[in-house]
Amino acid sequence: MPHTTPAPVPLDSASVRRRNLALVLQHIAAHGPCSRSRIAAAVGLVPASVTGLVADLAARGLVQEEAGGTGGGRGRPGRPVRLAPRRVLAVTVQITLEQLRTQVTDLAGAVMSRADTPHRVRHGGPAPLARAVAAVVREAEDRVRCVPGALLSRVVVAMAGPVTSDASHAVLAATDFGWTAPVDLGALVTAELPFLGCPLEVVNDANAAALAEYQALAADRPRPPLGLAYLKADTGVGGGLVVGGRIVDGSHGAAIEPGHLPVALDGPPCACGARGCLAVYAGPEPLLAAAGLAAALRTDGKDAALAALDRALHAGDPAALAALAAAGEAVGAAILGMVALLDVEEIVLGGYLADWHRWLAPAIDARLAGRRALAAPWMPRLTPSTLGTGATLHGAAALARAAVLDDPGAIPPLSP
Repeated sequence: MPHTTPAPVPLDSASVRRRNLALVLQHIAAHGPCSRSRIAAAVGLVPASVTGLVADLAARGLVQEEAGGTGGGRGRPGRPVRLAPRRVLAVTVQITLEQLRTQVTDLAGAVMSRADTPHRVRHGGPAPLARAVAAVVREAEDRVRCVPGALLSRVVVAMAGPVTSDASHAVLAATDFGWTAPVDLGALVTAELPFLGCPLEVVNDANAAALAEYQALAADRPRPPLGLAYLKADTGVGGGLVVGGRIVDGSHGAAIEPGHLPVALDGPPCACGARGCLAVYAGPEPLLAAAGLAAALRTDGKDAALAALDRALHAGDPAALAALAAAGEAVGAAILGMVALLDVEEIVLGGYLADWHRWLAPAIDARLAGRRALAAPWMPRLTPSTLGTGATLHGAAALARAAVLDDPGAIPPLSP
């Protein structure tokens, strides 16, 4: 996968040029506007080569010159080059149990439009969900066509459940939708969009969110975390791992699934076939049941029931507080397992683990206290999410953006 495997060293001249195009565009995206001479110095290429590469990128509509020159030297002043972010747009879709969250972003990561659409798809085969996803992608395509000169470069669909690391990006399982065998969701959606004209990729929602949280922390600190693990609960309980700015998803795409990390050997049975998994304590259904809101879940749906639990917590309802305390103890046990296995610098809590951190924190801290006393210098920082519910779409957009920045040669030149 492009976001998990470093690009191979180019060998032939065409591959070298494509790689150099990427180096130049990546520098402009990160540091522009900037002159050609500064680009050449930063990426290690001679100025004449950079001039040709910038001309190539401009012909594809990905960069443009600013009107003013930099001045300060003999001859014609340099003209700074900047990103042209609206040449390529991406559509990202997050699948939750009750709705499809859709976003259109440009090459700079700016959100151009956003829509939330109820899908009303429950347990069963994947075809109805694929049709629902295709419908919101078509609506987003219409919004892309309204932008003059814009090209749809990629569609990224994110959903709960492990996604294979190979080219198929198949969903290995999605227990929230009753999928217990691998599903090639990307192929099903693409079949509904015969005229799409761009790649469509399916990713794990927590992996995308982990990448977004990593990038947010990296942008806000002098040094990015060496490694970041993400643990979230919303539609279900999931997680992701980012090391060196890249998602680590394991041999088959199923790495870092903390929802199925056993925290009690004699605990309740889990849908995965094991017992005592974190999901059976901190997942939305058991948490709502423990808080006395199982009936609200059945009649009003998960989002409405979680909103009722939020109100109960703020009102100091004893059942709600007890449910969060028990969930916090299970989350603390899972964090201990993640610490021992991963040795990351930071663990970010997302979803309602972040929203309700004030009620979860005492039980989590109690679980971690003994380990902190023995190994304080190596214990990770525990941080509530800074991106909230938008983390998954932010991360999916970052993956789409990276695909263009890594291979701008795939973008066709502008029409004459």
